[in-house]
Amino acid sequence: MTTTLPVPQPEASALAEISQETLALTRRLFVQLQRRPSTLVAGVLQPLIWLVLFGALFAKAPAGLLPGGISYGRFLGAGVIVFTAFSAALNAGLPLMFDREFGFLNRLLVAPLRSRSSIVFASVLYITTLSLVQSLAIMGTAALLGYGWPGGAGLLLVLVTLLLLVFAVTALSLGLAFALPGHIELIAVIFVANLPLLFASTALAPLSFMPAWLGWLAALNPLTFAIEPIRAAYAGQVSLTAVVLEAPYGQLSSATCLGVLALLAAGLFLLIRPLLDRKLT
Repeated sequence: MTTTLPVPQPEASALAEISQETLALTRRLFVQLQRRPSTLVAGVLQPLIWLVLFGALFAKAPAGLLPGGISYGRFLGAGVIVFTAFSAALNAGLPLMFDREFGFLNRLLVAPLRSRSSIVFASVLYITTLSLVQSLAIMGTAALLGYGWPGGAGLLLVLVTLLLLVFAVTALSLGLAFALPGHIELIAVIFVANLPLLFASTALAPLSFMPAWLGWLAALNPLTFAIEPIRAAYAGQVSLTAVVLEAPYGQLSSATCLGVLALLAAGLFLLIRPLLDRKLT
């Protein structure tokens, strides 16, 4: 009696090989992080300083000053969580840029990879994991400082919001890593973009505190679309249909904010795909 061995499907074999390549390249990035842990420490320490110092600075703010009568520390927490994930994702292109400059990317391009897309997948997986770890560290610290915890359903909403934001910003950063000539230019873009996007959002103050022109900028800022659902989750409002943002152009619910972030992420990946295809061939 003879037995017939199952023939592996080409699609399954290709998927397994791409997954193996992606995990190997992702592991390489984490080995680099292990050898240079200052990157992770600085990524957590900077927003912690913001959280502690700004929370203490406005600790004696008059009751009822902020919407819902919440303390400034709890109001600030959502902004710091989003800013942490945003900053980490904005740096996603740096490892790829250094690989370009040091010639390692050329070695990958001539290697017998099943798909060169695994180079991009590895960067996305690495930055997503790093961003979530840093954000969870900030959330834990905020809870220890008495600024609350979003709860089970709220935590899920926070994670989904952060993932959408990280995907969008990572796509932008990877596109810049291929479009710009070197790491000096990329660092300059990161440095210039960080603080203006933070201040032109609802991370530090509500829209009602802002002049009209800044309120419009903040209401169009992608960071605001991530901050407000997270702030609502901390307030116990996990309903996707609940209004979380009173923008100058209308009321926005959590579902609308998440939809905007999803469209932004998809649009940016579609925008950089021709550039990636050209540079990775």
